[in-house]
Amino acid sequence: MPAPARTSIDAIVRAAADLLEADGPAGLSMQAVGARVGVRAPSLYKHVSGRGALVRLVAEDAARDLGERLDASAPFGTPPKEALGAAARALRSFAHERPAAFRLVLSPAAEEDRLDPETARRSSAAVVRIAAELAGPEHALEAARTLTAWASGFVAMELAGAFRMGGDVDAAFEFGVERIADALAG
Repeated sequence: MPAPARTSIDAIVRAAADLLEADGPAGLSMQAVGARVGVRAPSLYKHVSGRGALVRLVAEDAARDLGERLDASAPFGTPPKEALGAAARALRSFAHERPAAFRLVLSPAAEEDRLDPETARRSSAAVVRIAAELAGPEHALEAARTLTAWASGFVAMELAGAFRMGGDVDAAFEFGVERIADALAG
């Protein structure tokens, strides 16, 4: 009779996400995850094929979390410019709460580390919808990419401490949100 599982894939992904935030990508090892969930590293292979697969699961979990936050921030029926601001602030909040997950989801990745297309589509659905409402359905993808590039670039610079010229970074973010909304609504 096989021994009962002493952990679950959900516990493993949560432990890996916590390690990623605490110690960065270098601290995310099978041994460290095993220690967090109370099993030896070889036991993890019953649930996940290796570190690469584990990182991909963490990225997919983070993308789902971000997508849920974006959806909740800008429900259907919210005026488009208001929705864009709420979604941009939700992205920024996610990045401040989970900076390593933010980098994992919104940074360039090798082909084998990219989110599967369906997870990427679901996690970005709110942004594409808002972009379509602002720029028109024929420009939804271009508008969504413009918004995402600006917001993720701004937040990445903010997290890196790159804004060193003084001034109010919150006000600069809101300025950018307003200008992007106006430009997309054109």
